[in-house]
Amino acid sequence: MNKRWKNRPEGSTWGDFGADDEKGRINLLTAEKVRQGVAEVQTGETFCLSLPLDYPGKRLLNPRRFPPRHFATARGGLANFNFPLSLNDERLVDVISDDSVLLCLQYSTQWDSLCHIGARFDADGDGEAEIVYYNGWRGGEDITGPTSEQPGSEHTRFEGTDAKRLGIENMAETCVQGRGVLIDIEKHLGRERTYVGYDQLMKIMEADKVVVEKGDMVLLHTAFTKVIMDMNKEPDEDTLLHACCVLDGRDERLLNWITDSGLSVLIADNYGVEDPHAPLPDDATVFMPLHHHCIFKLGVHLGELWYLHDLALWLRAQNRSRFLLTAPPLRLPGVVGSPATPVATV
Repeated sequence: MNKRWKNRPEGSTWGDFGADDEKGRINLLTAEKVRQGVAEVQTGETFCLSLPLDYPGKRLLNPRRFPPRHFATARGGLANFNFPLSLNDERLVDVISDDSVLLCLQYSTQWDSLCHIGARFDADGDGEAEIVYYNGWRGGEDITGPTSEQPGSEHTRFEGTDAKRLGIENMAETCVQGRGVLIDIEKHLGRERTYVGYDQLMKIMEADKVVVEKGDMVLLHTAFTKVIMDMNKEPDEDTLLHACCVLDGRDERLLNWITDSGLSVLIADNYGVEDPHAPLPDDATVFMPLHHHCIFKLGVHLGELWYLHDLALWLRAQNRSRFLLTAPPLRLPGVVGSPATPVATV
């Protein structure tokens, strides 16, 4: 029995990749999956699947996340941007620019790490729930620290806990390359806010002959980031909250399909894959059930706010759904999420 836990959540994969696993189902991105992805390349055309990282603009999707703040580094008390080195030595002709960004790691196109979502769960079997994350890594008790609203403050939220072992660097070290499979939800359901459950998703996949195999990276196209791009960093709050499809995270059959399909990661072009703003049922025990199921139980990383529209239209025209996907996050130890600049090669 794992030394950190006696109980594991029902339907979880805790321990399946080893007692000390920190990667989750990204372990399924094997060399064979890379070869399968490469085999899908026919034309060599590439698609950037990232929004510009200053999109969507403003703070309407999540008021706790702000757009990037861009500023110059300092040199001798002056802004180190367009800086003539002749100010230091008149012989020199060089001009230097050097800058910094204060960045919310999950503001735009991003990955969720496995320390993004934990739960209170009685992992050690003592009758009392404690804060734990995927594979039973402990999160301590209600640890708080300085916020990202304080430039230069040190994040200490996971200091002294096991949860920091699940940072996004584990994902980055795998290189995140393999076969991507796109499910074109917008093609069938349009851009109205619709909660897509198991039955609808299966009908879409059957109509488009989409097959998901173990280790595939699954991408959901709803056109939400196309809507964001068209608003040009001046988003309308009502549109953000009500445009395009989301998965129905409370559909148990849909969650079971995620488990049984063997997908390695789940990616969407919307905000949250499911709807983070959905009303809570009276009997709810988790706020975001799909996040809880994927990240906490299965160790499935989630990608959000990816720009999939151009790729989806190309695949639609070619009657294809598969391609080579390369999508590593930043190799930044211990962080909860990361911007991504994914590339699809067809």
